Amino acid sequence: MNLHEYQGKNLLKSFGVAIQEGKVAETVEEAVSAFYALQDETKTEFAVVKAQIHAGGRGKGGGVKLAKNVGEVKEYAGNILGMMLKTPQTPGGLNGPGKLVRKVLIAEDVYAPDFDACKEYYVSVLMDREKKCNVIIYSTEGGMDIEQVAEETPHLVHKEYVDPTLGLQGFQMRKIAFNLGLSGKAFKEMTKFISSLYKAFVESDASLFEINPCLNTGDDRILAVDCKVTLDNNALFRHPDLAALRDTNEEDPTEVEAKSYGLNFVNLDGNVGCMVNGAGLAMATMDIIKLCGGEPANFLDVGGTADAERVEQAFRIILRDPNVKAILINIFGGIVRCDRVAQGVVDAYQNMGNINVPIIVRLQGTNADIAKKIIDESGLEVHSAILLQEAADLVTKVLED
Repeated sequence: MNLHEYQGKNLLKSFGVAIQEGKVAETVEEAVSAFYALQDETKTEFAVVKAQIHAGGRGKGGGVKLAKNVGEVKEYAGNILGMMLKTPQTPGGLNGPGKLVRKVLIAEDVYAPDFDACKEYYVSVLMDREKKCNVIIYSTEGGMDIEQVAEETPHLVHKEYVDPTLGLQGFQMRKIAFNLGLSGKAFKEMTKFISSLYKAFVESDASLFEINPCLNTGDDRILAVDCKVTLDNNALFRHPDLAALRDTNEEDPTEVEAKSYGLNFVNLDGNVGCMVNGAGLAMATMDIIKLCGGEPANFLDVGGTADAERVEQAFRIILRDPNVKAILINIFGGIVRCDRVAQGVVDAYQNMGNINVPIIVRLQGTNADIAKKIIDESGLEVHSAILLQEAADLVTKVLED
């Protein structure tokens, strides 16, 4: 689950991480009030108006503006609120539809009074699955895309792996500050910053904390000027306060709907809809579709306890995608019974009326014989298969016809 910048900063602040202070606003009037309140609290002269969407590169799309007075706060907030912001990370990139901006963050100007004395760094914490431990990635080249830095100047990207049995050690924090070229007060501030950042990452069960830029101000303070926070969905039951921060407006509406039915669904760009039970089987099904020349249109795991109603809803969600030219239903009946799935397919077919998309069904396992009888007697125009390769070949055949 992704957080907005203002939510991520509030989370960091609760763990003692120094941040660029700001206040969120949903209207121009709230933005003006936030600006005045921010001036009283931080004594900032200027303010930065930042669009709040789940995407990076907002400045490149016109979603980040420096306001030098209340008039500019009004102007920029008015322009940004309600705009369809396009960035390299929004759906379709700069040529896509963009994302609707519903909120702006009015933040203090932390680069004043001496912009040239400030230095930007990159700091992130995430899990390295290959090494099975957390890693802190950092660089002196902050404010840039870390992928670009890693490609063009890989020697400037450093990694500090954290032993899960020992946790982050003092020497590692000092090593990070040293590699960033810091000394004196800034050195001490950076070690404190890294310590608090890592604690926030672990205790909030996050998947990613990315601070870009992490700023060394003119007076040697270390601040999180921007942050990207991704939380582990599987751990949200331990953090109801964080789960409440979810903004479904920023998520794919089809995926949100699927989740409400208990379906694990991810939209993709292909032409073959998939309905499978079990994540591993779903991945294998997607792989064999690609090997046979098709492209998966989605990842859809109906789960081990799927009933006819859930299968019907899954069917409806897949068919809503106009790019879907065929559907492959691949069910191995272990916990879920094949006859339940078959009945769901039949119900969906009958309830939805005319379906012009070819359907390939492979049902194996518990009550597979009953399932085959249900489908055979339904009068549906479906293609049945026994082997997975056979099912994939049928997908290829119907796509070519």
